[in-house]
Amino acid sequence: MAKKPTARTEFVLFDVIYEDGSQRSNRKVDASLLGGLDGDDAARAAIMEQDRAIAEKSGLPPLQIKTLKRSGK
Repeated sequence: MAKKPTARTEFVLFDVIYEDGSQRSNRKVDASLLGGLDGDDAARAAIMEQDRAIAEKSGLPPLQIKTLKRSGK
């Protein structure tokens, strides 16, 4: 029996530079969150939420985002 097709989730990749000068590349943000009047501002909130989850697991405080831009631009 053939498998049912699954819904594809599209992602947009972002490069993040933090206040301490460190950089993380290719951070995934769900494309459905982007666009509209806020543009890429929703990506900042999504990445901050990812950072909070990572910080909680690692026991280190989350870093403050300095700049955020789409990867490859």
